[in-house]
Amino acid sequence: MKIKELNRIPKHITNIGGQAVIEGVMMRGPKDIAVAVRKPDGEIELKVEKLNTLAMRYKIFKLPFLRGVIGLVESMIIGTKMLTYSASFYEEEEEVKEDIFDKIFKDKKEDVLMAGTLVFSLVIAIFTFMLLPNFITGLFKKFTSSPIVLNLIEGLIRLVIFFIYLISVSRVEDIKRVFEYHGAEHKSIHCYESGLELTVENAKIQPGLHPRCGTSFLFMVMMCSIVVLSFFGWPNPVMRIVTRILMFPVIAGISYEINRLIGKSNSKLAYFLSYPGLMIQKMATIKEPDDSQLEVALVSLRAVLTDNKEDDKW
Repeated sequence: MKIKELNRIPKHITNIGGQAVIEGVMMRGPKDIAVAVRKPDGEIELKVEKLNTLAMRYKIFKLPFLRGVIGLVESMIIGTKMLTYSASFYEEEEEVKEDIFDKIFKDKKEDVLMAGTLVFSLVIAIFTFMLLPNFITGLFKKFTSSPIVLNLIEGLIRLVIFFIYLISVSRVEDIKRVFEYHGAEHKSIHCYESGLELTVENAKIQPGLHPRCGTSFLFMVMMCSIVVLSFFGWPNPVMRIVTRILMFPVIAGISYEINRLIGKSNSKLAYFLSYPGLMIQKMATIKEPDDSQLEVALVSLRAVLTDNKEDDKW
């Protein structure tokens, strides 16, 4: 499927989104979250939980820009939780001795470890995509003092690091399997949006790329950061780091709204803006799934559908 064929409006644009996990797919619908995992014995395990987001409890979190920031944080929490759940089926079967975490946190051990994983991931992301590009860009200051040029260089370095990272991990066999499930997730959603019966045969012929993918969102975040951070000039190193951390929610909110508009439009501008993200998907984060992986994705998708399609309308 060529990228240009994605420049169309499907019969039904859904806000259902998902995430590939270890040998499975997580789907987030309007009311439920489901994760389907292919266990080592070949059976599919399905877990469904009621969705209870801040936006569902408080209308203020549905406001433009704010909804993108809150949604990003909640998606990270939910995604980490479901990834941990899927990995539990593939842990080595051995007697686990009580460790210090069991003694201190007891029943809260899983929550504490998940929080620790999130914090660690954020620290690594801040270093890799904020501190490192900023430090490298500082070396160019002797060649130019233009804040716009320096912010542009920093943004380009950040994009290069992001691209190298994705290409590198996509070559790891275990990650490649995850990216195949990522493709299965996209194909199943395309199948649903096209109004076709949710079967493996129908999903198989769908495109693997999707304009509302998280990969495209991350690319948009990096592009928006170049524009937004340019308004703050090029202050001293400490202020640069503080500014970038404090402005990240603003950048994420803007990026979400842009992606939201792109996702429901077939204009030439929307196609132009979505093209780089689709190319990254094609080159790195999306691999062709097999029938068994599509079956898992469809099981997860069916579990979050409601009787009324208006519930999940984009």
